[in-house]
Amino acid sequence: MEQNMSSLIVDNLSMTYRTGDTTIHALENISFSMKAGDFLVIVGPSGCGKTTMLNIIAGFLVPTGGQVTLNEKKIDRPGADRGVVFQRGALFPWLTVYENAEFGMRMRNVPKKERHEKTMEYLKLVGLSDFAHTPIYNLSGGMQQRVALVRCLVNDPAILLMDEPLGALDALTRERMQSFILKIWQETGKMVLFITHSVEEAIYLASDLLVMSSRPGKIIKQYKLGFAKNDTGQNIRAVKSSPEFISVREEVMGLIWSLEEEALRDLRT
Repeated sequence: MEQNMSSLIVDNLSMTYRTGDTTIHALENISFSMKAGDFLVIVGPSGCGKTTMLNIIAGFLVPTGGQVTLNEKKIDRPGADRGVVFQRGALFPWLTVYENAEFGMRMRNVPKKERHEKTMEYLKLVGLSDFAHTPIYNLSGGMQQRVALVRCLVNDPAILLMDEPLGALDALTRERMQSFILKIWQETGKMVLFITHSVEEAIYLASDLLVMSSRPGKIIKQYKLGFAKNDTGQNIRAVKSSPEFISVREEVMGLIWSLEEEALRDLRT
C-alpha cells in the first residue's frame, strides 16, 4: 500500500464556547504540523481540549480562531480525507462485519467489485477475513474496533483521527490492540492523530508526543520518540519495562500530575 505524501497544518488554533452567561476557553493558540508517516499522540489533563481539537480537525466543529489545513485545503466540514475512530466503534449492530466495513464506499456509490476487493484486502490485513459475514454483535470489543478501523481505511483517508479508541477495552486486549494499531500504521504509512489518557500507551505508540496544559489547552511540551518506529517485533512488555521507556513515562506523568494539581489549586481559590 502506497504512502500518500500528505500534510496537516494546525495554525494558531483557538476555541471558545459561550453558553448563556458562561464563557469557556477550551483551546488557545495551538500550532503544530504533521506529514505522512507521523504518529502524533496528544495527552494532557482531563478537560484540556484534546477532543475539541480532534473534532475541529475532523470538521465537526468550527474554531473561533486560527485554522487547520489538510493538503493545503482549509478544513471547515467533515470529509472522506479524514477517517475518525471513536472510543466505541459506532458500528451498525444489525449489519455484518463486511457490511459495516464497506458502508462508506457503498454510500459513495463505489462499484461493487472495487468495494469487495478493498474491503476483503483490509479485513485480511486486520485478521478478520474469516469473520466477514459474522454479525457485529458476535464480536469482542477489540474485534469491533478493528472493524471500525477498516471502515476508515477502505476510504483511503489522508489521516486517521483516533479519539480514545482503546479506552473501553480491558488491559490485556488494550495492549494487543496497541501492537495491532502499530502494525497497521507501519504497513500503511498513514498519518495518525491519536488521543489517549494513558501516558504509557501514548509513549509506546507515538513518533511525536504533545503534552497539553489545563484549560485553556496549550501545547507545553513536545517529544520526538522512537519506541514505535524502532519496534522490530520485540515483546510489548519488554519495550515498556526498558529503562529509557520508564524514564520518559515518569517525566510525562510528573508533568501531567503537576498540571492537575495546579488546576485543583485554581479551583479552590
